Amino acid sequence: MTDQQAFSIIAGELGIREAQVAAVAELLAGEATVPFIARYRKEATGNLDEVAIINIRDRLDQIRELEKRREAILKSLAEQEKLTPELEKAVREAPTLAKLEDIYLPYRPKRRTRATVAREKGLEPLALRLLSQGEFDIDAAAGEFVDAEKGVASAGEALAGARDIIAEMMNEDAPAREAMRGIFAREAAMASRVLKGKEEAGAKYRDYFDWSEPAAKAPSHRVLAVLRGEEEGFLSASFMPEEGIAIDLLKKTFMKDASPASAQVALAAEDCYIRLMGPSMETETRALCKKRADAEAITVFARNVRELLMASPLGERTVLAVDPGLRTGCKLAVLSPQGALLHHEAIYPLEPHNRRDESAKTVKTLCAKYEVRAISVGNGTGGREALAFLKGLGVENAIVTMVNESGASVYSASETARREFPEQDVTVRGAVSIGRRLQDPLAELVKIDPKAIGVGQYQHDVDQKELRRSLDDTVESCVNSVGVEVNTASRELLQYVSGLSSRMAEGIVKRRDTTGPFATRSELREVPGIGPKAFEQSAGFLRIRGAANPLDASAVHPESYHVVERMAADLGCSVADLVRDATLREKIELKKYVSNTVGMPTLRDIMEELAKPGRDPRKEFELFTFRDGVNEIADLEAGMKLPGVVTNVTNFGAFVDIGVHQDGLVHVSELADDFVSDPHAAVKVNQKVEVTVLEVDAARKRIALSMRSDPSTPRRPKREEPAAGKKAFKKGDDTRAATPAQKRLAGGAKPAATPKSSSPFAGLAGILDKTGKKK
Repeated sequence: MTDQQAFSIIAGELGIREAQVAAVAELLAGEATVPFIARYRKEATGNLDEVAIINIRDRLDQIRELEKRREAILKSLAEQEKLTPELEKAVREAPTLAKLEDIYLPYRPKRRTRATVAREKGLEPLALRLLSQGEFDIDAAAGEFVDAEKGVASAGEALAGARDIIAEMMNEDAPAREAMRGIFAREAAMASRVLKGKEEAGAKYRDYFDWSEPAAKAPSHRVLAVLRGEEEGFLSASFMPEEGIAIDLLKKTFMKDASPASAQVALAAEDCYIRLMGPSMETETRALCKKRADAEAITVFARNVRELLMASPLGERTVLAVDPGLRTGCKLAVLSPQGALLHHEAIYPLEPHNRRDESAKTVKTLCAKYEVRAISVGNGTGGREALAFLKGLGVENAIVTMVNESGASVYSASETARREFPEQDVTVRGAVSIGRRLQDPLAELVKIDPKAIGVGQYQHDVDQKELRRSLDDTVESCVNSVGVEVNTASRELLQYVSGLSSRMAEGIVKRRDTTGPFATRSELREVPGIGPKAFEQSAGFLRIRGAANPLDASAVHPESYHVVERMAADLGCSVADLVRDATLREKIELKKYVSNTVGMPTLRDIMEELAKPGRDPRKEFELFTFRDGVNEIADLEAGMKLPGVVTNVTNFGAFVDIGVHQDGLVHVSELADDFVSDPHAAVKVNQKVEVTVLEVDAARKRIALSMRSDPSTPRRPKREEPAAGKKAFKKGDDTRAATPAQKRLAGGAKPAATPKSSSPFAGLAGILDKTGKKK
């Protein structure tokens, strides 16, 4: 496949022009990053956003992988001396990997099979005669192949061997496999059963003890739950259609008449499906379902991570950070407006110590001495109690708020934390992280593996390579959309800037530590390793606050400085005047500055930057408080209305922190009065919401919540979902499972159905405690 053919395919899939795909491909080949292309090459790409550019990049990679496999197959066929012009044409025109592998299957080197043994016994002519069908004496024909020396003792053995050959031929028939693939795509059911004797140990999967639903429609979280239950040894799962439908397809494909030979072909078709094609297609279907589930879960995770990284920053204010604790006390860390550690110590205001007066004096002294403007309290054990204590002190000019500390312990034990605070222990580092999360969540959270933040579902079960790539794209997008202050950013933050590597980021930090802060963007060229390409990719995303040239503090790229300077010259003013005076900017006629390299999209971006240089796209910080007196699960009652913060959004609903050390679940059916198909359309991570308590299961630490205006009214109709306990397979009144895999699952008898529960938690077994949230 040529590049132009690939561009045409992608353009058709994405609904854009081939020229746009070609432009993106060329820029990527030149090592341009996605943020750089989206921001500074709009004229070349036709104003494509990051999502479209990533889709093009990923699709190009998929096509290239397909082409690599295609070339490997052609090489193998040539080495086997099997490559005919017709076969080569079929291989080169195969549009998908599945079809390509179907074509190659008869020629792929394989282990010794039953068909191989039958061929060695000389039974292939008999197999071909049976497959041609027609009226003839099959016993007499088979008798001709009886040969004790070859291991064929009877006509029956000859027919059995011939059927083995026919079954393998059917399995390797590309059109038959494609038709069977269609059956699986339309008819396969994802079914699960509890393994014998595992009912009690696998109780968290009880909703899947007797479960079935169409595989093509199974949502991501249920596919991953079933597969995890199977991997952990509690469930047995299958992804199969009804056996009769599948076998009938093979019979209709290969049977020509009603002769005795056709009866042998029918037997071979049954054997082919049960022993060869069925298991092969089930493996393929299972893999496709897993891939689809992975993609959905990764999308959910990346979307949640974006919301968390783009949370509102408090900004540069002195912060007193508090890592709460009961027995070990509360760790305090005073941070400068730039996040530097100024002081740390421990106080013991809570049980079992209750040294409240002493602790109050310490806090008030520190707040006065360092002019603290905000107190940041982690939401771990003792968090609500510490929050109430600190609020009760009435510290002047200081807000008191709680922050999510998920992943702080991971940071505190990391190499990054040890490098930043080699003299401090993990408790001090954890407190620092809690304070910095309030000042600038993005700058602090980039130091932590996103998987440790706890805003995904089944992140440890999905394809780790794809997850890492998606999360890297997300973090890079967030960092570059906000911009990075080059003179204060950490190495971890700098390495996510477009075009910069970890080594370059370290070089920037070393350069400013040894020779002082950067005065201009052009000085970045002096950093070892930052050549013309790296500078081009990174400069527009790096900010130098207070620089002599105001454009160095903006998102205007240095390559466009001459345009702004020309605008200023035409108006008889300075660049700084353009930034300060809106009336001057109103006089600019953008069309005058259009050139071969600078178009209207870039000019409009420049004007936006001149109006608000280095603007932060994140929302203004908004103070949030939990309801007083509600500190633990025991304080909850059904019907309570409480403020909360969304901590995680999944495909089945949203988790909300209501201040009781255990997040509650708002099931998708309770997110709004109207039907909600996608929870992300209704809520986002970090969103402040009001919820109503529906049900509390203190023993299992589960809280069911609602965001509907009146949860007591009947829910509006929603799409039907298979209920827990629904029969997995049914054929007439026969309760036996339909396929061999199903027979193994069901043991030939109808399993005891699990009663459908009316609890809001029904259908979520194995999920609520697997989201990465604190239990």
